Amino acid sequence: MFRFFNQKNWFIWSWIGSAIILSSLWIQVKIDVKINEWFGEFYDMIQKALGAPNSITIEEYWASLLSFITLAAMYVGVAVVVSFFTSHYLFRWRTAMVEWYHSVYDKARKIEGAAQRVQEDTIKFSRIMESLGTSLIEAVMILVEFMPILFGLSIGIPIFFFGDWDYGLIVGALIWSVGGTIFLILLGLILRLVGVEYDLQKKEAAYRKILVIAEDDGSIRPKTIEELFDGVRSIHFLSYIRYLYFNIGRIAYLQANVLSAYVFLAPAIVAGAVTLGVMQQIIRAFGRVEGSMQYILKAWPTIIELASVYKRLREFESKIDQEELIDEKV
Repeated sequence: MFRFFNQKNWFIWSWIGSAIILSSLWIQVKIDVKINEWFGEFYDMIQKALGAPNSITIEEYWASLLSFITLAAMYVGVAVVVSFFTSHYLFRWRTAMVEWYHSVYDKARKIEGAAQRVQEDTIKFSRIMESLGTSLIEAVMILVEFMPILFGLSIGIPIFFFGDWDYGLIVGALIWSVGGTIFLILLGLILRLVGVEYDLQKKEAAYRKILVIAEDDGSIRPKTIEELFDGVRSIHFLSYIRYLYFNIGRIAYLQANVLSAYVFLAPAIVAGAVTLGVMQQIIRAFGRVEGSMQYILKAWPTIIELASVYKRLREFESKIDQEELIDEKV
C-alpha cells in the first residue's frame, strides 16, 4: 500500500508532490489568518459606523470589502490549483499500488474478492489517506498559527469558569474538544463500527462475485443469490442501527459546539470588555483552534472507513504472500 513512497520511479510524485501539497496548505492557513484579522477590523468599523453616523466614509467601507475579496480570491486560487494537482497525485498513488497487484495477479485472482480489492479498495485507500493526511497536517498548522492569536486576544478579559486566567480560552477549547473526541471514540469502539464496516464489505464482495459468475453460468441457483443478498441486507440493517446510536452522540455534540465560544465569552460580553470586532476575531480564532483539536472527532466516520479498507488490503496482501510461498514450495 505504501510502495508509492519507497520506489524510485515514484519519487517525484510521492515526496516532491507531498511537499507541494503541504506548502499550499501552509499558504492557505496564512491567508486564513489574514482573513481573521480582516474580520476584526471590519466589525470594529461597523460598530463605529452604527454608533456614530457618518463616522466612516463610503470609500473606506468599499475599500474594506475589496481587501476581503482580494484575500478570498487568493485563497480560492490556491485551493483550486491544489485540488487539481491532488487529483493527479492520488491517481499516481493508486497506480503504484495496482502495478504491484497486476504483477502478482496470477496468484491474487484465486483470492476471494480480488477484483474488488484491486479496483475499488485501491482508489478508496489513496483518496482517504490523502484526505485524512492533509486534514491532519492542516489541523496542526492551524493550531500553530491560531493558538498564539487566541492567547493574545484573550489576555485581560474574563472567561467563564476560568475568570481572568490568560490561558482560559485555550484550556477551555482543549477540554471541550478533547472530551468530546474521547467520548465519540469510545462510543465508536463500543458499537464496533470498524468491525461492522469490514463485515459489510465482505458480504457485498461475496454477493457481487456470485452475480458476476451468474452472468456466464446459468447453473447458478437464484436461491444462492437470494441467500447472499439476505446476508447483505442483514449487515446493512445492523450498520444503520449502530450508526443511529453513534450519530445521536455526534450530532448532539456538534450542535452544542456552536455555542461553546459564546459560553466561555459570556462574562466578557456582558461586561462589555470586548468590542464587536475583537469578539468576532476571538470567536473565529476559537473556532479554528477548537476545530483543529476536533480533527479525530470530525474525521471519525472516515477513519472507520479507512481502517476497514486497510484491514481488507492487508488481509489480501497476506494471502498473496501465502500463495507465493506455496508456489515456491511446489
